[in-house]
Amino acid sequence: MKNLLRSVTVGRPRSLREPGLFHKVSLIAVFAWVGLGADGLSSSCYGPEETFRALGANPHLAVFVALASAVTIAAICLSYSQIIALFPSGGGGYLVASKLLGPTAGVVSGSALLIDYVLTITISVASGADALFSFLPPAWAQWKLPFAFAGIAGLTLLNLRGVRESVLLWVPVFFVFVGTHAFALLYAFVSHAAGFGDVARATVQEVRTVSQEAGWFGLFAILLKAYSMGAGTYTGIEAVSNGLPILREPRVRTGRRTMAYMGVSLALTVSGLLFAYLLYRVEPVEGKTLNAVLFEKIAAGWGGAGPVFVAVTLASEAALLLVAAQAGFLDGPRVLASMALDRWFPTRFASLSDRFVTQNGVLLMSGAALAMLLVTGGSVGLLVVLYAINVFITFTLSQLGMVVHWWRERAVEPRWRRRLAVNGFGLVLTSFILCSLTVVKFGEGGWVTLLVTALLAAAAFGIRRHYRGVAAQLTRLDAALADAPPAGPAAPASAPDPQGRTAVVLVNGFNGLGLHTVLHVPRLFGDTFDNFVFLSVGAVDAGNFKGVAELDALRAHTAAGAERYAAWARARGYGAATFTAIGHDVARELLALAATARKEFPRSVFFAGQLQFAEETRLNRLLHNHTAADLQRRFFAAGLPFVVLPIRVADTPDPGPAAGAAAPA
Repeated sequence: MKNLLRSVTVGRPRSLREPGLFHKVSLIAVFAWVGLGADGLSSSCYGPEETFRALGANPHLAVFVALASAVTIAAICLSYSQIIALFPSGGGGYLVASKLLGPTAGVVSGSALLIDYVLTITISVASGADALFSFLPPAWAQWKLPFAFAGIAGLTLLNLRGVRESVLLWVPVFFVFVGTHAFALLYAFVSHAAGFGDVARATVQEVRTVSQEAGWFGLFAILLKAYSMGAGTYTGIEAVSNGLPILREPRVRTGRRTMAYMGVSLALTVSGLLFAYLLYRVEPVEGKTLNAVLFEKIAAGWGGAGPVFVAVTLASEAALLLVAAQAGFLDGPRVLASMALDRWFPTRFASLSDRFVTQNGVLLMSGAALAMLLVTGGSVGLLVVLYAINVFITFTLSQLGMVVHWWRERAVEPRWRRRLAVNGFGLVLTSFILCSLTVVKFGEGGWVTLLVTALLAAAAFGIRRHYRGVAAQLTRLDAALADAPPAGPAAPASAPDPQGRTAVVLVNGFNGLGLHTVLHVPRLFGDTFDNFVFLSVGAVDAGNFKGVAELDALRAHTAAGAERYAAWARARGYGAATFTAIGHDVARELLALAATARKEFPRSVFFAGQLQFAEETRLNRLLHNHTAADLQRRFFAAGLPFVVLPIRVADTPDPGPAAGAAAPA
């Protein structure tokens, strides 16, 4: 019953042997525009409104903010197009900062991104609820927050199913949004073309009035505040470069095309809405978004078709904002997985489910978004204050890294000046926005975002310190490798006797931990066993699930590691054999290999090593996968004898920068 329910909600497991697997889970540019670009485009549902409201009694200054927004979008998109070319396997802010500026900058950028993606999910769903309830009866407003909770829960289930399922469902909705908004803005500009002159004259007069009353500095302060309140408009741009691993080959071309689609559509929509507010003299109405007020004014003379158009348009906004939450669900777990692979976060966040999604990351992002929704009560105004600072931390670090890169490459890159100029302008722009946002929004709640980001980064450093300490202890185990035979042809030996007593050892790569496990068997049981059989499964995680070549390399590496154990056994006169596989569920694959080995060697006992710390703490249990204990339960249930051999590791302080960062089991 449990498997049936999971199959219905999440979907049937996918197999690595499925033909065209990577073709089926990757996205072409148009679908990537939906899944990744929707985050940026959907910000037009709240970004222009927050800008317009911030201008207060000076609405015509929105003309300057609209132009500044278009320039900002163009600059950031061009800058990230260069990042896509330089990092074709995924150029998210974490990777760019880590590679070009160092690990410290990388973890700060990654932590900021994780918080930002949680807020992406929260603000998108909350704003979608606002749009939907703008045309529903006011008495229904009490259901707005429960609707938002249900939206996050539904998106969680979709993302547990996998990338394409979560994107394809929203393609019609996305293009309804694009179509209705394009038509509405085009109609507004054509029907009110004569009003452009009035807008221009009113803008000039407003500039004179404000500059006379508050001075040029006061005018600049008003524009800066309005611009900063709309800064959430730019937060989705980074998603494309971070999402390259899920794009269709050739990824660079697909990524750049997606970036172009998103940049053009976002700039036209945001600036178009701000101009349309002025043409129709839109003013805030209680219980409605400014977009709702605008569309009602546009469709006022359309008879019976008007209300229908407004309802469809606002419903598409609500739906697109749910799609925008996809950026948080697609890229948040991916950033988390990348940082987990580098040991900044628990390694379990890099694991893939049987649907080849980072399930633990999806659940974490979902839980954090639900908590944020509860704390803020779904208030878009408050969420906007919390939202934009973090992404500009990542923007600034990424642009700084690219500037450093082009300067270093100036001797070998003939076009370094032009590329440095692009990223240099992006650096000046994003750093200016970051400083402005921090100053303007700090007292309004921005300090909360900075504090949470700092705490997350501190936790990451603490986790990394633990892993490095354990890695230093494991180097003592690796000393046993010096006595092992090198990789290559095994020493001549007789074939293993299927009826002989057989020790089947579960290993994970050729390392000191595995070899100590093997050495424990004759040390404890003497000459009991005639054969040694080695089972090894290569874990398919977010680090190697990138293409057929990577999986083939993992398969070969897993087989080579097991064969080195077999060579060790043959050199000591034992019969030896290996059984290997790759998969996302290591325990399940090992159980399948064990059944095969048991059938061939019926007189067998299974062994596995388990790291044993001097003090077993909750932190140890969180940061290390205690696979052996789980395997023992599964093997016992299958009627297979299973022995766990403890390999003690003492906890030590941070070994310092010279220590390696090898992954403990």
